[in-house]
Amino acid sequence: MAEETRPTVFIVNASTGEEITRPVTDEEWDAMKQSDVRSAETRAAEEAIEAQRVADKASGDAKLKALGLTDDEIAAR
Repeated sequence: MAEETRPTVFIVNASTGEEITRPVTDEEWDAMKQSDVRSAETRAAEEAIEAQRVADKASGDAKLKALGLTDDEIAAR
């Protein structure tokens, strides 16, 4: 398996104008990968919450429809 290409870090010292370009360190690379994993987990959790909200709304709408409300009355709530 090929190793992923690591990004580079570009640092500019605002006082001196010195510019440094270097590859990320192992620690920075590990932190970036961990951040990516956390972001994916958060995104998956948010998608699951949204899917549940949509399912709950559909279930609620169906129950209101079964009680005899019209689509307009359901939409007005």
